[in-house]
Amino acid sequence: MENENTKKEKYESYVVVHNIAKRHNVGTLARSATAFGVSELILVGRRDFNSFGSHGSTSHLRFRHFHSLAFARSFLKERDCDICGVEIKDNAMAINQHPFRKSTAFLLGNEGTGLSAKECEICDFFVYIPQYGGGTASLNVTVAASIVLHHFGVWAGFSERTREGNKFQVAEKPANQMRRSLCTESAESIAEERRLKKENAANGFFDENGKDEAPSNLLDALFDS
Repeated sequence: MENENTKKEKYESYVVVHNIAKRHNVGTLARSATAFGVSELILVGRRDFNSFGSHGSTSHLRFRHFHSLAFARSFLKERDCDICGVEIKDNAMAINQHPFRKSTAFLLGNEGTGLSAKECEICDFFVYIPQYGGGTASLNVTVAASIVLHHFGVWAGFSERTREGNKFQVAEKPANQMRRSLCTESAESIAEERRLKKENAANGFFDENGKDEAPSNLLDALFDS
């Protein structure tokens, strides 16, 4: 029989980036994601980002792109993953309570307006970060992500990285990886998104106006973006 620590090693975390206004925040977010064991950073909508602040960490992180939140949701649900919105809401739970059940994807809101109604619709639950000082109403999105991802890693029992002196050991840079500022799409990922589109349409997940539906010709969309 598996013990609790063995089970927890199987949990994974994801970060979903959809409506972050300051694209340079994605580079800093990637750095935090690699530090706290995130499996993939999922970009929804735009595929480009500013890698400033990543300190080379984007080469050590898997990126995935979807044209819509519906596709991202389907991908995560196929992996039995909860979607957690990071937002101060009436039903949000404090992150230090570790209200997790399984692998979890964290959806962070826009720096100014927070999570949109469409983003909230795909979330299974919400967490917030308790504050104890009265000098600011909210945290920078990358700071918030770091706190949330650290708490998940503690709950999931992720193994601590080996330290060298006063820093943590950096893994060898993957072969054929360069500093990136664009989440590329392969023929496989395009085919996967087409499949998800058909399934979502059949299940009626899109809203009545089809606003969350990706363009019918995804290849055209790649060149238009």
